[in-house]
Parts: sequence; C-alpha cells; structure tokens
Amino acid sequence: MEYKDYYEILGVERNATQDEIKRAYRKLARTYHPDVNKEADAEAKFKETGEAYEVLKDPEKRTAYDQLGANWQQGQEFRAPPNWDAGFEFSGGGYTEGDPSQFSDFFDTLFGDARMGGGQGGPFARRAQFHAEGQDHHAKIEIDLRDAFTGSKRTITLRTPKVDSEGHVGLKERTLNVSIPKGVREGQHIRLAGQGSPGIGKGTAGDLYLEVRFAPDRLFRVEGRDVYMDLPVAPWEAALGANVKVPTPEGAVMLKIPPGSTQGRTMRLKGRGIPASPPGDFYAVLKIVLPPADNEKAKELYRQMERQLPFDTRAGLGV
Repeated sequence: MEYKDYYEILGVERNATQDEIKRAYRKLARTYHPDVNKEADAEAKFKETGEAYEVLKDPEKRTAYDQLGANWQQGQEFRAPPNWDAGFEFSGGGYTEGDPSQFSDFFDTLFGDARMGGGQGGPFARRAQFHAEGQDHHAKIEIDLRDAFTGSKRTITLRTPKVDSEGHVGLKERTLNVSIPKGVREGQHIRLAGQGSPGIGKGTAGDLYLEVRFAPDRLFRVEGRDVYMDLPVAPWEAALGANVKVPTPEGAVMLKIPPGSTQGRTMRLKGRGIPASPPGDFYAVLKIVLPPADNEKAKELYRQMERQLPFDTRAGLGV
C-alpha cells in the first residue's frame, strides 16, 4: 500500500506543535466538510484530513507514526517492518474522530486491532473512571528465543511520548528490570503491576503489559511452541544415512538421518520445542547442499557420477 504523509495532508511541518496541528485541522475540516463543499472529492479529502488529525493530535500515535515516516516518501510501497514499535510505551486513549474502520488501510496497518490501546476489550482497555484507578500501559519487547527456553532477567528501556511546554512532542525514557518466564510464547503478555499511570486520589496505579516478540534468529523460526530449522546435509548423508550434530536453542544434539532421505524431509525431535505442558517439538527440515565443482578433482567426481549412476532427473517430465 502507499505511505500516507499526514503532515503533508494537514499542511504542517514535522516539528509542528500540537496547537498548530489543531488549527490546521480545523481550517481544512471547514473547507472540505461535505455540508459546505460540494466538489466531488470533498468528502474523500474530509475523511483523509480527519484520519491525519486522529494520528497527529495524539502524542502516542504521532510518535509511533514518526518512527516510520522518516523512512518513506510519498508514492513508495509501504510495508511496516516487524516489531517496528518494540520499546515504545503507550497508554491508549481510544479513537475520537469517528469510526476507525472508515480510515485507510495504511491507518489500520499501524493502529488496527487496538494495538495502540484504542480497543474496548483486553488488558489495554481504559479502566472505569469512577474507580479513579490509573490507566494501564502497554509496550512490545523483543527477547532472544533462547530466553524462552531458560527464562532470564532483562533490563529494558521504554520510551514514551511527552509534550513539552511549547507543545512539541518528544520522548522520555525509563528503565525497568523484568523477569522473562521460562516457556514464554510469542505474543504473550508479561504484567508489571503498578507500572502504568498513577491513580487519582487513593486510586491504585495501572499496570504495564509487555507483549513479547522474538528477535529474528539466524537459525531458528517459531510456530506456536514448535521450533524449526533448515538443516544442511550432504548428498551422501541423505542417500546413505548419517548421524549428524544439530544445534537447538538448548544445545547441540545428535540426529539420525535415515538412508534415502530427500530434500524437504522433516525430522522431529519430540519435546525439544519451547517448554510447556506439554512442550513443543523441534523440527529439522533437510536441505541437501551440493559440493561446488570448483577444482579439477571435484569436476572429475561429478563426471564419474554422470557416467556411472543410472539417474534421469527429468524422467517424469515426458520430454
């Protein structure tokens, strides 16, 4: 999808104050309101203006948007990087400029599914005000896959939006010590009691929910509690069988490759996935790797195979 420059839509600079953004929106909203402007594209521009203001008037949404805005220009294909908002702390606050389902796909990619705390359910919902309890906050954190196998203690730094006395949006940081439980799943929330917004009067403070994401791993990928890896094997190991050493997040293990194995065969190590009750499994997907013919001896071995092995790779093609 196309990246939307909300600052350009409202006609303000990226360092505009919150008051400047409000004034720009009000002016454009009056200009393009369908009751006033009967031009064919007025309604579309009115909705686009409202979408831009929905984001830029909210310091939290604006900060999240700014994280991506510097990397895209108008007209470029937009794909949000995975875990782009990791390390940012948000308190939510809901939508105030109409139904968010009327906004663009670009908006939904960034702020859909209540990821900014704007939904009405789940752990990020605003607490009832008559209790005068503090609002819950949420953030995403990245951990190593191995932390899920062993558990760990982590020191994390979270950044949260802050509006200064002149109306400019900036960031403030805070550092927390967090216990990562053994067996944590991707997408699971770790609750830190009392680390949200302070309560009013005698009200208790809100909580902080940390959504766990696994950092990209060069060897492993995760599906639920199961862990997968591509295991390189030589042609003779696949054809004749072999015992090979395989890395896992908990350390190396020996794996028996049956004779006659083929490309893509999946070998299962039961219970070697993420710890749980029951635990996940570990899967090694065989990838047959051909030795390079980069010297005369290697070339001669390939010629011998060509001459001596009755093997037609395209026998089933009918050509």
